[in-house]
Amino acid sequence: MPTAKFVVADPKTGRCYQIEADNTPLVGKKIGEVFDGKILGLEGYKLQITGGTDSSGFPMRPDIHGSRKVRVLLSAPPGFKPKRKGERRRKTVRGNTIAPDIVQINVKVVEYGEKSIPELLGLEGGEAQE
Repeated sequence: MPTAKFVVADPKTGRCYQIEADNTPLVGKKIGEVFDGKILGLEGYKLQITGGTDSSGFPMRPDIHGSRKVRVLLSAPPGFKPKRKGERRRKTVRGNTIAPDIVQINVKVVEYGEKSIPELLGLEGGEAQE
């Protein structure tokens, strides 16, 4: 059972929560797709995939189709942050589809449930990873 770290961003509070869970139900989904938070134990929540990284640390890019690794010429993030205006560089990045070897998946809350996220995760006092 492949597990992944899910970084759940809460736009209302500006906090992020890290959850370790099975990523098998999300294999084949793409950046921008919305899924049910029940997969991560967040009953009543809807989450949107915003990105991720694979086991080698290569970031996912929304404009590259599929789940393969490719070397592309980049001029903007994700995957490359130019130091000078107009700078471009060839970098290795992942496609926009989740595969079993994706180890970190970034998501954001788009629809809230009845209970708060710290309550559902069992965090006392609403601790969060900053």
